[in-house]
Amino acid sequence: MTFPGTRPDPVVHVVDDDEDLRQSLVFLLESVGIQALTYPDARTFLDEFDPGEPAVVIVDVRMPGVGGFGVQERLAELGYPAPVVFCSAHGDIPMSVRALTAGAVDFLEKPYQPQRMVEVVQAQLVEARRRFAEHAERRTLGARLETLTRREREVLRLVVDGLPSQAIAHRLGTSVKTVDVHRARIKAKTRADSLGTLIRDILTHRVNL
Repeated sequence: MTFPGTRPDPVVHVVDDDEDLRQSLVFLLESVGIQALTYPDARTFLDEFDPGEPAVVIVDVRMPGVGGFGVQERLAELGYPAPVVFCSAHGDIPMSVRALTAGAVDFLEKPYQPQRMVEVVQAQLVEARRRFAEHAERRTLGARLETLTRREREVLRLVVDGLPSQAIAHRLGTSVKTVDVHRARIKAKTRADSLGTLIRDILTHRVNL
């Protein structure tokens, strides 16, 4: 499974058991140049969508079988960073709070206002590009960190904590020279411009060491 970062035009996945609504929403989005794919139920979507493709997911809350919340939970389990927009003809405040608390970006009531839907989707397409680019950077950084030995990761954790070489050497029971060798290897293996930029990236992307 790969997450390649950004593509020029993220797609919109429309997951709804109402065929008329699916088709009308596709027509609306395509009328403003937005590519949309439709799915009659959650299972079809989860089986067919490309997890490597930047996208926005529009999903109905209540569908036969797996509903919108089930879709949201599964995407979270997969680490798929697409913005999720919920739609429902039977929405209420507790339902919308549950969706937004779990990470949804919006909750629209049916029948939705076409202009409002277009505005939400356009904004989330921008967000999708940002999320997938960040996700790709995080995965790339994680892969580079995987090249480090256990001791190098120990040294790096202490560097991230702000300890100088002398304090790291004392903590690990080794020499300052050995610590400096580890620091140089960490920089080389991760292809970082400097340990400072590596630490910044680790903190920015919240990568576990």
